[in-house]
Amino acid sequence: MEYRRIIIGDVHGHYDGLMLLLEALAPGKEDRVYFLGDLIDRGPKSAQVLEFVRTSPYQTLLGNHEKLMLDALPNGPIDLRAWQAWLFSGGDATVASYKETGMMPYKHLEWMRELPTHLDLGDIWLVHAGVHPKMPIEQQSSEQLCWIRKEFHNISKPFFPDKLIITGHTITFTFDGIEPGELVRGQGWLDIDTGAYHPKSGWLTGFDLSYRRVYQVNVFNKQVRILPFDEVVRYIKPPSQPLALAKKRSRAFFKSKLEAVRCVGRNSICLSLRSSDRKYPVFQVDSIASKL
Repeated sequence: MEYRRIIIGDVHGHYDGLMLLLEALAPGKEDRVYFLGDLIDRGPKSAQVLEFVRTSPYQTLLGNHEKLMLDALPNGPIDLRAWQAWLFSGGDATVASYKETGMMPYKHLEWMRELPTHLDLGDIWLVHAGVHPKMPIEQQSSEQLCWIRKEFHNISKPFFPDKLIITGHTITFTFDGIEPGELVRGQGWLDIDTGAYHPKSGWLTGFDLSYRRVYQVNVFNKQVRILPFDEVVRYIKPPSQPLALAKKRSRAFFKSKLEAVRCVGRNSICLSLRSSDRKYPVFQVDSIASKL
């Protein structure tokens, strides 16, 4: 094989960390780079990440956070529940990044609508979250492929006899006995989401399949490390249900999210939508925000 295959885990708006990771990976013009989705939300520069990846030669998958954004900003009237669900899942940081840069989301939304849910690379099968073990691939919805956890991680034998499924979505340290930055290998699958946005980890991972090397950047302290795959991967057996991350949310948390709808949402998305593009009428967004 004359080119390298590089898989990058969930970026979650950490543009600066992604630039450091790509600098370390140094992909050539012939190399293939694939993102597993969740480019956005939670981190500070989601708009910049989207613009970079959209205009790059790299391929990316639809993640559950892109799906949340698409549901929140559809071609038509905005659904209040979808809008709130996105903001409460880290979308407020994405909205703020549009405000800061002055970018408008139209091209990003159109581009995201065309993203595939999975990619078949022959011996490797890429998907954001996983697959349902009891359903044919052609019958599985984007909702399942972007969100599944328990059923997939508990499979007792590989879904594909001749392909390794590589995923993001589930932070690896949520599996029992796994340390921040380590990868997790299960029955026919490999999880490389090392929790770039999470303060317990900060590691953003790129996996060079061709040379079996793992490149990692810590988005908080800018540490860069390159490790042999065998040194950083941990093998687990089913049942391998990851632990849910504790979310202690105070009244102040919810109040801040509502303020994001009122203030950040109106000042960025709403103002950004004031253009000749009629797909997202301003009055619809304004009326939603004014009711909160």
